[in-house]
Amino acid sequence: MGAVTPPKQDRSRATRQRLLASAVACLAEHGWAGSTVTVVAEHAGVSRGAAQHHFPTREDLFTGAVEYVAEERSAALRALPVQDRAAVIAALVDLYTGPLFRAALQLWVAASNEAQLRPRVTELEARVGRETHRIAVELLHADESRPGVRETVQGLLDMARGLGLANLLTDDRARRERVVAQWAALLDEALG
Repeated sequence: MGAVTPPKQDRSRATRQRLLASAVACLAEHGWAGSTVTVVAEHAGVSRGAAQHHFPTREDLFTGAVEYVAEERSAALRALPVQDRAAVIAALVDLYTGPLFRAALQLWVAASNEAQLRPRVTELEARVGRETHRIAVELLHADESRPGVRETVQGLLDMARGLGLANLLTDDRARRERVVAQWAALLDEALG
């Protein structure tokens, strides 16, 4: 009996996923300038024509990659087990120091200079920001009806993004761990 070939729709979905994952990897590794449709297609092991079938333009491919990054970040946050605040804060910061954040950052920089890309990335990042904030509030058991709590959670996320930026050029783990410990103590006090 021969091997069973997956239905065409399944193969198409798998190709699309490989292209999105490759776009993220290429952005993280090569930046916007070095991440062309051809480079991504080669990385994914598909033809340029197959890539263009799924994503007719470079903006479509990389906007799709931003959405993929957003979904991956949200899924990673939702998958965090219920833990103490220090562990939640460390996990939130970890999201901003990995390849998904690196890829998103490359897209933000590109969007700041590319008029076609800017509105797509801006809208998507606003949606991702709201979702990340919502999940962080849930994981931290933060009561946003209390004055200052919303801003405290947002400050944590802004700090995490800043730590992600600091980690781009050098491994900043030792300093980051001290900062995370301090923020955990501050949040315990602020959130009660």
